[in-house]
Amino acid sequence: MSDLLETIGRIRAEVCELHAELTRYELVVWTAGNVSARVPGCDLMVIKPSGVSYDELTPELMVVTDLYGTPVTHLSAGADGTAADWDNPALTPSSDTAAHAYVYRHMPDVGGVVHTHSTYATAWAARGEAIPCVLTMMGDEFGGTIPVGPFALIGDDSIGRGIVETLQASNSPAVLMQNHGPFTIGKDARSAVKAAVMCEEVARTVHISRQLGEPLPIDPGQIESLYDRYQNVYGR
Repeated sequence: MSDLLETIGRIRAEVCELHAELTRYELVVWTAGNVSARVPGCDLMVIKPSGVSYDELTPELMVVTDLYGTPVTHLSAGADGTAADWDNPALTPSSDTAAHAYVYRHMPDVGGVVHTHSTYATAWAARGEAIPCVLTMMGDEFGGTIPVGPFALIGDDSIGRGIVETLQASNSPAVLMQNHGPFTIGKDARSAVKAAVMCEEVARTVHISRQLGEPLPIDPGQIESLYDRYQNVYGR
């Protein structure tokens, strides 16, 4: 049980720290956006509290919930027969918690989820237009087009369903939810943050390219080769 509490503490610190990356790369404004992480080995996740300024975030303010988005204040008895408590803050988890939780329930390999309203990616989402794979970096990181997910309102798991349905049919770790903005996933929270940063970068670059003319498509076979090399060879 003590090991699990240590893991939760470590993840709360990581999730808190990663929110600074969202402001560093100018992916969020005010209190919008959020990072979450799955707690390995149990049905728990850690996510940003709703409405708290980024410069006020601390590890202790990160909210621990179950995979249905309900804040949890204690753990069931562990192998030693004891239960454990921790100081879950008296704060409401992010308004996007239901979406994050749905992703974790239905995509067991996902360890981190990020949502931003980054300017260029959200502009593509406002048009309901996928970002075409016209950059080798997109082939590397996204394995093709960054897809568009369906329109859905905050309040239940509708956004989560749209994310899962869209990404299960794609290599991309990013989806542009129509009229809303990008959501990204990763093996852990840091990977999901990287995908959010890269999503905004390619959204901006492809937008600028289209101001100059029609971007040149990359052959699907070349995209597959780029993706395979980057995911399985590069940096190994």
